Amino acid sequence: MSPSDGGPAPEPGPGRSPEPEPGPGRSPELADLRRRIADLEARGAPSRPEHHRARAAGSAALIVIAAVLALLAVVAVWARDEVTDTNRFVATLAPLASEPTVQDAVTARVTGVVLQQIDVPSLVGQLSQAAAQAGVPPVAANLIGSLSGPIGSGLSSLVGSTVHRVVAGSAFATVWTDAIRTAHASMVKALTGQGGGAVSLADNQVTIDLAPVIEQVKTELVAAGLGPAARIPAVHTAFTVYSSESIGKVKSWFRLLQILGNWLPLLAAAVAAAGVLLARDRRRALAWAAVGVAAAMLVLGAAVTVFRGYFLDQLPPGVDAGAVGTVYDALARFLRTTVRTVGVLAVLVALGAFFSGPSRAATFVRTACGTGLGGVRQAADRIGFRAGPVGPFVRRFKHAIGAAVLLAASLVFVLWAHPTALTVFWFAVAVLIAFGIREFLAPGPGPSPGPSPGPGRRTAR
Repeated sequence: MSPSDGGPAPEPGPGRSPEPEPGPGRSPELADLRRRIADLEARGAPSRPEHHRARAAGSAALIVIAAVLALLAVVAVWARDEVTDTNRFVATLAPLASEPTVQDAVTARVTGVVLQQIDVPSLVGQLSQAAAQAGVPPVAANLIGSLSGPIGSGLSSLVGSTVHRVVAGSAFATVWTDAIRTAHASMVKALTGQGGGAVSLADNQVTIDLAPVIEQVKTELVAAGLGPAARIPAVHTAFTVYSSESIGKVKSWFRLLQILGNWLPLLAAAVAAAGVLLARDRRRALAWAAVGVAAAMLVLGAAVTVFRGYFLDQLPPGVDAGAVGTVYDALARFLRTTVRTVGVLAVLVALGAFFSGPSRAATFVRTACGTGLGGVRQAADRIGFRAGPVGPFVRRFKHAIGAAVLLAASLVFVLWAHPTALTVFWFAVAVLIAFGIREFLAPGPGPSPGPSPGPGRRTAR
C-alpha cells in the first residue's frame, strides 16, 4: 500500500539515505546559524576603498608633521639648554680661550685699544727732553725727537708681544672661563633682547667686554718697564662675536623656541604616535615615522653646516671671520651632537620595526637568532643548568617581559641627561642582551626539544 492509504512507508533502497526527521528546535538552530554566518561575512567584508585611502593619507600627513616638529624640537632644546644650563654654556665657550683664531683676534683687538691710549709723540718728546736734561748733546736729543716712527713701531711690537703672552697664558684661560661663567646671566638677557652685562646685544651685534684682559695687559706692560702704560684708564672695549641685520628676527625666533622648548618634543612624539595608530599597518607606519625623523635630522645637520658659510658671509668688514667661525662651531657642537643622537635613535627604531615584521629577511634573522640561543640553552642543559621556576614564569609572561624591557629602556633614556649617539648605541646593546636572556630562559618551540624519553616511555609516532 502507498503511504496515502495508511500503509507502512517504503524501506529505503540501497542507493537512498534516510531523510532526517525534523526534531524540536531544528528551525531556530538553523536560523541562528544563518545569522551568525551573516554576521561573520559582514565583519569580514572589506570596507570602502575611500576609507582606506583617507586613513593612509591622514597617517602620512601626521608622520610628516611629526618629522618637522622633531626638527624644530631639537633646535628648541638646543636653544633652551645653551642659555639656561650654566655648566653647558661654560663648557661650550671656555675652550675657546685656547683656540689660536680666538687668541689672534683678541690680541689684535686689545693691542689696538692699548696703543690708542698711549700718546707716542708725547712719549718721544719726553724721551728727548729727558736726554737733554741728562747732558746728551743737543744733536743727539733732537735725533731722538725725529725717531717717532721707529719708536712707535717698537712700542707696537712690545705691546703686541705682551698682549699675546697674556692671551696665550693660563691666566687668560682662567680669566676667560670666570668671565664666561659670571656673564651667563647677562648672556640670557642678551639673547632675550634685554642686553646689559659683560655680554650684550645692541645695534644688531653680540659683543663681549674685554676690559679685564686690558687691565691685565696694563699690569704686564708696567712690569716690563713701560711706565706710561700705568696711565691707561679703564677701557671697556667690545669683542664682536656676531653681527647681522637679521639679528632681530633671530631674537624673535629664539624667544618662540625657548617657550616651546619643553613642549615640542612631547608634541612631536604625540603626533607621531597618532600617525602610527591611525595607520592600518602600524608596524610599517612606525618604521616610516622613524625614517621620517632620521631624514629630518639629516636635513637639520646639513642646514647647520650650510648656514655656517652664510653666517660668515654676513659679517661686516673688520670682524675676524676665523674667530667668529670658531665661536659658531662651539655653539653648534651640542646641536650637532643632538642631531646625531636623535638620528641614530630613529634608525634603530626603524630597524627594530623592520626586523619584527613578516619579511623574509626579518624572519630569517629572527629564526637564526632563536636557533643560536636555543643551541646555547641545549648546551647549558647538558652541563647541568636548571632554570627552575624562572623558566615557566618567563615563558608565561614572555610578551609582558619584552614590553617591560622596552618601557624601562625608554624611561631611562628620557631621563638621561644629554645622551649622545654612543649612549643610544649602548642602550640598544643593553636591550638586545635583555631580550637574549629572555629567549635563553624561555626558548621558542623550535630550537629547544623536549625532555628525552625515560626507560619506561615510548616515543610517539
